Formats: sequence, C-alpha cells, structure tokens
Amino acid sequence: MGTVNTYEWAPLRVVPRVDRGECVNVGVLLYCRHAVVLTMRLALDVERLAALFPSLDVDEVALAVGAWPRVVAGEGPAGVLSPGERFRWLTAPRSTVVQAGPVHTGLTSDPEAEADRLVSRLV
Repeated sequence: MGTVNTYEWAPLRVVPRVDRGECVNVGVLLYCRHAVVLTMRLALDVERLAALFPSLDVDEVALAVGAWPRVVAGEGPAGVLSPGERFRWLTAPRSTVVQAGPVHTGLTSDPEAEADRLVSRLV
C-alpha cells in the first residue's frame, strides 16, 4: 500500500432549473494536493437527462460538461493556474446549469482509483 494522502472531491452535476435546486450527478472532480493530482471522471447520460427534463437542451449541456475536462487538464487560460487553483475555481459556487456540488474530503493511496470508485458510486 502506498502513501495515504488526503484528497478533496466534489460531484459534477447538472441543475436544469437552478431555482428548484434539482440536480443529476454527471461526474466527479478530485484533487489530491500531496500527490499533485487533479482529475475528473464523467458519466453523462444525455438520454436520462432528456427523459427527466424534456425541456433541457441536452446538446448544450453536453458542450458545457465537455469544457470541464479541458480546465482540469489546464488547457487554455486555465493553464496559468495550479491544479489546486483550478479545483477551487471549478468548485466555486455558481448559478449555472453545470456546476460542482459541495466539496468533501477523504483519504486515499490512489487518487485515480478513488475517482473511479466515486463516479461509479455517485453517478
């Protein structure tokens, strides 16, 4: 077993009507400062979203969700930010259709495997 480190994670969710607060988890963001890992897993099910929220433009949602991995990877303007700064920016409260949920903490020796475990459990 490797070194056990603390990590932070947040669900990535689609909130079709921000005023109602209803949401569907579509992924997980995970940041481990000591291992210098910022990663995410997506499991966007557009058919499920369309069935639950018929008036939602699922193509637009898919485009918005697709931008998140690029920020995680540090592409574009996000490239000047450290992994921790990118995690904080992504998890900052916002009133948009695609947003991060509350941040939680945990312990892991394998951040990538933990991200897999979280997305399979939560999405």
